[in-house]
Amino acid sequence: MSSHIRHPRDLRQSVCGLPAGEVQRWETEDPPRIDHTCEDCYTLLPEAQRPDDASHPPGDATLIDTLRRIVADHQHAKIDGVIVDVWSASVTILIWDRLRDDKRQKLLTLPSHELILRCIAIYTRLTKNDGA
Repeated sequence: MSSHIRHPRDLRQSVCGLPAGEVQRWETEDPPRIDHTCEDCYTLLPEAQRPDDASHPPGDATLIDTLRRIVADHQHAKIDGVIVDVWSASVTILIWDRLRDDKRQKLLTLPSHELILRCIAIYTRLTKNDGA
């Protein structure tokens, strides 16, 4: 069972509404990790509810400038409803700078979060340790 975040105003229930008696594990890290916290709890956190810092429709090349600013400022930002951390931004920029222009244009057709996830997937494949 996934972990949950205790509701700040009602300790008898989790943020997502599950009664405390049914919760087997509580998330204790600050901030909670998405892979160990239920989706509803994570989206209801104050950080996830804040307004977007930037909005980039697919095809908008200024997304890369926003990611470069995240890396330069060492500060996460919320782009198109998704919180982008410094590591994700830096990996995206690292991969972006090494891509050919035609590959960049293909990636720009994707929504911002999908572009970032694709670059992270490329980075992961390139740096995967094959047991060597």
